[in-house]
Amino acid sequence: MLSVNLLLTVCLGYVVLLFVVAYVVDRKTRRRPIRWLQSPVIYTLSISIYCTSWTFYGAVGSAARNGLEFVTIYLGPTLVFIGWWWLLRKLIRIGRTYRITSIADLISSRYGKSASLAVLVTVIAVIATTPYIALQLQSVTRSYQVIAGETDANTTAFWIAAGMALFTILFGTRNLDANERHHGVVAAIALEAIVKLAALIAVGGFAVWGISEGVSDVFSDVPSELVTGLDEVFGPRWIVLTFLSATAIICLPRQFQVTVVENIEENHLSTASWLFPLYLFGMTLFIMPIAIVGLKVMPQGANPDLFVLTLPLVAERQELALLAFLGGFSSATSMVIVAAIAVSTMVSNHIVTPVALRVLAVGRAVSGDVRQILLVSRRVSIALILGLGFLYFRASGGSDALAAIGLIAFVGVAQFLPSLLGGIFWRGATRAGALYGLLVGFAFWAYTLFLPSFGGEVLLSADVLRDGPWGIAILRPQSLFGLVGMDPLVHAVVWSVGGNALTFVVVSSLSHASALERLQSTLFVDVFKSTGGEPSGVAVGTAEADDLLILARRILGDAPATRLFEELARSQGLTDGLPEPTDSVIARLERELAGSIGAASAHALVTRIAGRQPLGMTDLIEIADETQQLMETTRQLAEKSEELEETAHQLRRLNERLRSLDAQKDAFLSQVSHELRTPMTSIRSFSEILLDGEAVSRPERERFLGIINAESRRLTRLLDELLDMNRLEAGTSDMHLEPLDLAECVTGAVETMSGVTQDAGMAIRVEIGPEAMPIAGNADRVRQILINLISNAAKYNNAGSPRVDMRARQSGDRILLDIIDNGGGITRREATTVFEKFARGDRSDRSQGAGLGLPISRAIMRAMDGDLTVEFRPDGSSFFRLTFKLARGPVSSPE
Repeated sequence: MLSVNLLLTVCLGYVVLLFVVAYVVDRKTRRRPIRWLQSPVIYTLSISIYCTSWTFYGAVGSAARNGLEFVTIYLGPTLVFIGWWWLLRKLIRIGRTYRITSIADLISSRYGKSASLAVLVTVIAVIATTPYIALQLQSVTRSYQVIAGETDANTTAFWIAAGMALFTILFGTRNLDANERHHGVVAAIALEAIVKLAALIAVGGFAVWGISEGVSDVFSDVPSELVTGLDEVFGPRWIVLTFLSATAIICLPRQFQVTVVENIEENHLSTASWLFPLYLFGMTLFIMPIAIVGLKVMPQGANPDLFVLTLPLVAERQELALLAFLGGFSSATSMVIVAAIAVSTMVSNHIVTPVALRVLAVGRAVSGDVRQILLVSRRVSIALILGLGFLYFRASGGSDALAAIGLIAFVGVAQFLPSLLGGIFWRGATRAGALYGLLVGFAFWAYTLFLPSFGGEVLLSADVLRDGPWGIAILRPQSLFGLVGMDPLVHAVVWSVGGNALTFVVVSSLSHASALERLQSTLFVDVFKSTGGEPSGVAVGTAEADDLLILARRILGDAPATRLFEELARSQGLTDGLPEPTDSVIARLERELAGSIGAASAHALVTRIAGRQPLGMTDLIEIADETQQLMETTRQLAEKSEELEETAHQLRRLNERLRSLDAQKDAFLSQVSHELRTPMTSIRSFSEILLDGEAVSRPERERFLGIINAESRRLTRLLDELLDMNRLEAGTSDMHLEPLDLAECVTGAVETMSGVTQDAGMAIRVEIGPEAMPIAGNADRVRQILINLISNAAKYNNAGSPRVDMRARQSGDRILLDIIDNGGGITRREATTVFEKFARGDRSDRSQGAGLGLPISRAIMRAMDGDLTVEFRPDGSSFFRLTFKLARGPVSSPE
């Protein structure tokens, strides 16, 4: 027999493992997103919380009692994910766009952010979830009793409920997430999904091949209990069960939580649309074999709901029984955790928060830590929800059929379907229609199904169930208004869901939607067409930024609120301080608050803080017309402004160019006049001396005439250089290019300058490889450039033993010739101006040239499709580099 101590130890270790997984994932997610956690497989596994202890234990019991009827519980979700994935996609898009936190938040947001509607949906969700919580308590309690022996069921269930409450609080309410996403919980649920699937398949495989002798042996003698119900396949009950299971996968608070709220990427749905049905198939694969083998092997009267656990125990397979217990435990705990988180979020956002705001008298000076109130209220709500589940378990006496309890919850949450579908597809749906529809549906569900499930022990006595209130037979709960002979479940669905939908449509058709409802309907119905953004409510008023910041800090916390307002300030171009409380700022704030307290509470709170009042539809239409006119006028002004700005920009550029040219002209004329004045002054001075007729010795006369001749040649050379520079810049210089041998050009220039270099004591070393280096150039111009550079090196090299190295190499389609002297070259400051007209280095004097040699040389090189540049080495020294274009064709020798 399986030891109770071992069972408790393993379960405790399993719980600790789940908590560690959730804790580690939460901590890592806060630092940076976890890639594997954002995979569609994890998302799909989280949706598997649909498979609770009902499907783990109760599906086998349903198969043993009603044959193939259990298939309907899996058929509905499969049809939704395969055929109605577009509906789920729209819900996810709405949830992500408008930061929806629960199904109550979505319905209330759609219908004008109605607080009363949010409260009603929350109350229904709490009551409808209660039987489901009781179902999980019952399954874990009974499976524990099978191993531990007969114990007091109520005591066991109480401690299980208390443990689950503590477990859920530790898992889901350690912090208040602005997006209501619980990454750690999702990771733990994914792990539990694998455990329960593996456990059920293991037990099924053992039943088929361990107890029986294969599939054919299992189905060779099917018990009569499994055959009698086949004639009801696709009958009214089948259709209703399929409808309910399809509705549950959308409307159960826990399913909405994992499918919509916890969704990270919308495209994960494409994977879930086939992977989740495949998971359901794995869960159903061995249901029928286990039921058949259990009916054959187990004694008469054995509870078929526990065949998954009792079959391994009977066969004395303790390890398999332990795995089966863990599978059922995983199924129950995952459902309880997410359901309690989802419902507690609804309670705190839509019931506790509005009450707290009134009690704390929240006005412009917000007092009280709303964030802390939310956390405490969620923890208390979880404990109360588990407590209600325990009370339902105790009051109902523990029904033998787990499936029956689950179906009560399914019908309860099905009441959300008309207002949910109508809200996202029908613009004419109104708040009044949704409110009255839910009230009618809830009343019919409670009267025809929920209260009768207590067996006459709560509110409705056994006499009322049998004869109707005050003996009025037509009001009997399970044959209301004369509908006798109908299956109780089908009867309850017809009256509750049918009455809900009919009331919703009729009242919506007869009532008028408010301005905010109409805007919200457009946003939700046309969510795929929306460009984003959501009005915080069509309202006017004023708000102080300080008040809004205090509000955000109370709900979001200091750090998140500060980051939000800094981002809003930057979006307005402010570097410090608070943003202006514009409509867009208030709308953004409302969306952020909605992620923590729900859209309805956020809207009510922001409206109250901002002092806003709703506008009528007539005002909206007038504002819309004026806005359209303003937009058109603004568009035209923007176009004109752009044209004027472009024209002004062109004028500014032209004016700057003219000023630059004017400054260059003045500088050029100043330099030219200076360069011309110097030799002309010398010529005039010595001419006047000679013309005066004073006694001048013959040697002095010859010296004066020599100076006049030299200065005249200098003046002629300067004018020639100016004319040459002008032609080069204008592109009118005749530059006949031909293939030249670079080595011959360099050798010729060096020979020409040999006299100058010898006088300066300068050595020249030429390093050009033996391979031909043909360049495209003009022979005379190339020689002119080389002579100018060698001459400068001879003039300005102040080294003790001056030397020039001339090195050539090929780089792609270019030939590079570096002229390097050991005088250190020019500085980086000089390099910025050395190619300007009349510029001279710091070490030159004006008697050595006009400063046009380098500008002319660069102009010539560029005219030959090359360049003259200054290059710097790592040690800071510089050298000149000539870049020639590589020539094609036969080489001409320079003359």
